[in-house]
Amino acid sequence: MAVTAAMVKELREMTGAGMMDCKKALTEADGDMDKAVEVLREKGLSKAAKKAGRIAAQGLVDIAFNADASEAAVVEVNSETDFVAKNEEFIGFVKNLANLALTSSASDMDAFMELSYEDEGTVKDALTNKISKIGENMNVRRFKKIAEAGTRNIGYIHGAGKIAVIVTFKTEASADEIAEMGKDVAMQVASMNPKYVSEAEVDPEFIESEKHILVQQALNEGKPADIVEKMVIGRLKKELKETCLLDQKFVKDNDLTVAQYVQNCAKAIGKDIEVAGMVRYEVGEGIEKKEENFAEEVAKQMGK
Repeated sequence: MAVTAAMVKELREMTGAGMMDCKKALTEADGDMDKAVEVLREKGLSKAAKKAGRIAAQGLVDIAFNADASEAAVVEVNSETDFVAKNEEFIGFVKNLANLALTSSASDMDAFMELSYEDEGTVKDALTNKISKIGENMNVRRFKKIAEAGTRNIGYIHGAGKIAVIVTFKTEASADEIAEMGKDVAMQVASMNPKYVSEAEVDPEFIESEKHILVQQALNEGKPADIVEKMVIGRLKKELKETCLLDQKFVKDNDLTVAQYVQNCAKAIGKDIEVAGMVRYEVGEGIEKKEENFAEEVAKQMGK
């Protein structure tokens, strides 16, 4: 029986095995889908599908830059355990994906997963192979490429790949000229986790929502209605200083804001520097982690 592309696709979706492995299994099984599944199971190639339901909230982030730092990319790949995140093959896989994100034109995850990956087929195929070989569920969660004319990108990785930051600077200076300053600002983003670069980026709806909350807080505290407005403006300004990068106190020198530190560096090298953007990826942020009951897990392992 002839093996069609639709059959290969169906088997791949059923088992999570690689495209070529599915084609070989179907050929061996003479097109019999059930038998092909058995062939893959016998070869240990369908186990990736069984692991797909497990929560992968550990992993690594990595970053990549082109020669003059005018382009940059960041990627997050998740695993089930931190142990696997320290596996050399996993580390190499994440690094390769960061470089692939940098050099490709993929605009979304679907396109990225279909990119060619070394001699393993697509990124999706390579991921399935890694799941089968290493024995844990993994997930290429997200990536971002930054390529803006007239900019330089400086990055910082914290905690052995747990937090990755890229800060984009609009400047005529070279990456070498702003390397130290850029790393300092990227470290600021890693540690203080600002939501916005500046107040100009803040959504007006967010400001109105916060004002409403702060007004209610002030009234509930018994503050006179005639001074609540002034109080709210003061509190809102304070909140924005904490959430906007440029307004934050510079971690290395609390006498300066981040904006002042950048301005001082610009004066020192004699070239304008503007913080144009930032990206911060933290491994597992936003992923709901499953809480395991240890006693129940042991009992389950013992078949009780």
